[in-house]
Amino acid sequence: MAVRKIILITSFILVLFLGVYIGESEYFERNFQSVFINFFVEKELENPPIYEKDISGLIGISNKNEVNQKRIEVINYIWKSDNIPRDNLPNSIEIDIIDESFNNLSNLEQIDKLTINMRHDVNSIAYHFIPIESNNKIIIYVQGHDGGFILGKKTIETFLDKGYSIIAFSMPLIGMNNQPVIETDVGEIIFLSHKYFELLEENNFSPLIYFFEPINASLNYLEKEYDYEEINAIGISGGGWLVTLYSSMDERVSKTFSVAGGVPFFMRGLEKNFGDYEQIINEFYDKVNYLEFYVMSSLGQERKYIQIFNKFDPCCFSGDEFHIYENIIKNKVDEIDEGYFQIYLDEKTRIHEISDFSLEKITVELQD
Repeated sequence: MAVRKIILITSFILVLFLGVYIGESEYFERNFQSVFINFFVEKELENPPIYEKDISGLIGISNKNEVNQKRIEVINYIWKSDNIPRDNLPNSIEIDIIDESFNNLSNLEQIDKLTINMRHDVNSIAYHFIPIESNNKIIIYVQGHDGGFILGKKTIETFLDKGYSIIAFSMPLIGMNNQPVIETDVGEIIFLSHKYFELLEENNFSPLIYFFEPINASLNYLEKEYDYEEINAIGISGGGWLVTLYSSMDERVSKTFSVAGGVPFFMRGLEKNFGDYEQIINEFYDKVNYLEFYVMSSLGQERKYIQIFNKFDPCCFSGDEFHIYENIIKNKVDEIDEGYFQIYLDEKTRIHEISDFSLEKITVELQD
């Protein structure tokens, strides 16, 4: 026990220092909690209660025409158009910026900063990491609700070292992104949380655009200025949710990896799995449900969709019951067209993270 106390105190100091250094208090709180659980508590397996008896019956697509129709419905809900707009570009691009948080990355040639400004003065700031030695492929990286994409530095460096360019995003209102004061029907409010977005919904505007348009505008720019031969995507937590849905709509994305990024509604029986505003919009998910999004992200020539879950995740989506829909998705993909779907379970980590196990699986799947 004395050794454990020393480890806990040391970990507390290290995580506190890191949290203060990068300005992410939520990162500190969650990871200290994880350290405590790891050393002092035998983490029990948490599987959600599941009552759904006809999982395959929830998938309402059986051919490519129905897939295309679903895509149109989703795109129309977000962009109010039948197609994702290909002429939208970032509002500003700063070439070769200096950010001390990323100064020590190996194989880094330069960082370009992209800023996307959207309605109600909500913005998104992305970093384009360009390697010295490149394989001419790029990875979209999206951080979750914990903080900005600085928290994904290990993942960014891992794939930068392998020659991938990286375009990194934080979720709206998080990280370097702003938190504007917006005039609503109930008065002026500073938008600190995604749950406030509900106040902005109108017949001709969906706040979901704040999540997806930054990736679209950035990809439009990259297609115009670069000649990447492959676009892939990795997301953790809310970022895993985001890359899942984005790749389901935009077939420019080849291989998508969602780590602890969400489960179908029938597996959200635990309160911690319920999700934020963007994950539970009734009208939106009535058009396309999560199982259908998984199928759509998997479909296509040389396309893959991979889910990785942390079995003992202290945050959310823990457990080992994901196999109940895995073969259903695989069979549906085989029925419709070419494509690939796979689930991996990390049984070692006790932290809500992209672990070494996950990085290894992603590396292998990217190369296959």
